[in-house]
Amino acid sequence: MVAVLPWLRRRLPGPAARVLDALVRGVLRVLPESLRLALGPAHLRRSAREVPPDPVVPATPVRLYIAPANFAGQGHAWARAAERLPGVGAVSMAFVRPGGFAFPVDDPVPEAVYGHSRRWQRRRRELLPRFTHVIVEAGRPLLGHLMGADPFAEAEWLRAQGVQVAMLCHGSDVRLPSRHRALEPWSPLTEDWSTTAVLEEQAARLAARLEGFDGPVLVSTPDLLLDVPRATWLPVVVDPARWASQVPVLGREVPVVVHAPSSAHVKGSELVEPVLRSLEERGLVEYRRVEGLPAEEMPRVYREADVVLDQFRIGNYGVAACEAMAAGRLVVSHVSDFVRERAREAAGAELPILEATPKTLEQVLLEVLADRAGARALAAQGPGFVRRLHDGSRAAQVLAGFLR
Repeated sequence: MVAVLPWLRRRLPGPAARVLDALVRGVLRVLPESLRLALGPAHLRRSAREVPPDPVVPATPVRLYIAPANFAGQGHAWARAAERLPGVGAVSMAFVRPGGFAFPVDDPVPEAVYGHSRRWQRRRRELLPRFTHVIVEAGRPLLGHLMGADPFAEAEWLRAQGVQVAMLCHGSDVRLPSRHRALEPWSPLTEDWSTTAVLEEQAARLAARLEGFDGPVLVSTPDLLLDVPRATWLPVVVDPARWASQVPVLGREVPVVVHAPSSAHVKGSELVEPVLRSLEERGLVEYRRVEGLPAEEMPRVYREADVVLDQFRIGNYGVAACEAMAAGRLVVSHVSDFVRERAREAAGAELPILEATPKTLEQVLLEVLADRAGARALAAQGPGFVRRLHDGSRAAQVLAGFLR
């Protein structure tokens, strides 16, 4: 019967699927753990019994816990940024899936344990009040289904224990597709994309819950300020030294153009690849599309590139673009005027990402080939911009307002 549920959910209309989800969650909450696991797949039964040890709670006056998403390793990076502040210790936690990208995290918890092990959930509920501050990522619960899979109920409980709680939004968790379509003509969040309806409901629900939340709200990218106007931008963090490269940019006759989409549809890969294939056939560029590589391989990929294509549909920039800028590569992407203005205000400098859309990309790249000196000068601004805004120092300043 359990194996039939995903099949059934895909075939139900939205309201009925939500009712089914609520019923399943209710049943799971009351069943003994042994029975819940017995009803689940064999790999869950094995994994949920492998409960990892609890993390060490910092022995500092301020003790920060960031969980449970760690998208692109940012929970871990923000934890390290927070520890730049005097008297602050931090722990990042994330549930992890087999075969994932294995981003650094202090407390990796197997997804099956996070979602199914009452023993782990109860132990973690006992542990959390020993922290002074908690940041809840992406509207996801800290304790699996233990408190109804409701991060706001968990936040209320934690605050009753004297713990300060902030909410942190990463992107699709709160980016409203209908608003995005109205602003971005190349938006991937079209009504005919199968995921859009789910994202619309999810974002609207989280935004409504955030309106009733009287604690701090953070967002990881400036475009999300349109969806959560009262939020504070917490810049993403990359390590400039890890990405630094001495390899010259656009020094070879045929430059290497790299595109490494985390989501091809969202990044607009299908819109720009015909341009890249055409340029490659004419012998003007060497095009490399990179997918599925472990995170530790990406510095090498960017060092070997001249140009990095980020995304052409969202109008934002994030971790991948910062990594490429830190490597001194020429980053080409579509970034909205709103985002560029917020970045300029925060950094005191222009965002050194060359603007292009699916419609203008070919002409932009041809101009790069015609004016390599100008393109090199723009790429050379990347490392300094990252040190100014994305090396963790600005994130630490933002976090200080919460941790103080």
